[in-house]
Amino acid sequence: MQCVKQMAPLEETEWQHHFIETNRIRLHCVTQGEGKLVVLLHGFPEFWYSWRYQIPALARYFKVVVPDLRGYNDSDKPASGYDLDTLSADIQGLISSLGYVKAHIVGHDWGGAIAWHLAQKFPHYLDKLAILNAPHPQRFLQEIVSNFDQLRRSWFVFAFQIPGIPEWLIQQNLTDFVKNLFRQTAIRQAAFTAEVTRIYQQALEKPGVLAAALNYYRQLMQPSHWLAQWGHNPEPVQVPTLVLWGEEDSFLSQKLTEGLDKLIAAPFKLKFISNCGHWIQQEAPHTVNRELLTFLRQS
Repeated sequence: MQCVKQMAPLEETEWQHHFIETNRIRLHCVTQGEGKLVVLLHGFPEFWYSWRYQIPALARYFKVVVPDLRGYNDSDKPASGYDLDTLSADIQGLISSLGYVKAHIVGHDWGGAIAWHLAQKFPHYLDKLAILNAPHPQRFLQEIVSNFDQLRRSWFVFAFQIPGIPEWLIQQNLTDFVKNLFRQTAIRQAAFTAEVTRIYQQALEKPGVLAAALNYYRQLMQPSHWLAQWGHNPEPVQVPTLVLWGEEDSFLSQKLTEGLDKLIAAPFKLKFISNCGHWIQQEAPHTVNRELLTFLRQS
């Protein structure tokens, strides 16, 4: 296995922690920098910390805001609101609460699903869209029922549908769950030291986090959501889009990247990153930072 090259010490002293009111909840956010707004959206089972390498790099040129998504870490954990419409409205409200009209949106995993949806539903809030190992939600639903390879990779999505039991089982084995989830699926395993997995475990131990995180999957698989999406062509994305994809993703088939150009009616670039798994911005931070800066700084 190739080890990830460790980056310089993080500029944590320049990070600011805020709570921002949006869509009738409070989101905990980490911010740094000034200028045009860049919002970074994390995935499961992470929180703002997954962007620790991107925050200082992007903050040299932008105002970077990284929320804990609804239900995660120190953000509010309501019983409902884990559907893509509500999650997207959270980010729309965040942009407005910060005094901006629009932002560059960067999303990984579930954060990428929200970013895709935001670009379709609220395109006027986006300058540019960057997606890191996150399928288009409607494309994912299609593949999960028609592609056996993706079905096999997504077994956990169906396991999470059982009320109460998955979060109880994870809670009972949280140390092993976190360590195995990151280290066993990462290609560049050095990205996930004992200290890093401990930090993720502490965030997941907070009351209500696991139930909220699994509710994302439960809302996605609701029959009403399937019926609403089935047979409808997605609205094309109208903003410049960059998709970065770790080639050896354990959870998501590369087939999910096929035909993306048909979903994007704007300049579009797809770049695969070799020897890299699902946790792309943590496994290959130098490459991700370079690609994001090149893309976001282009006029």
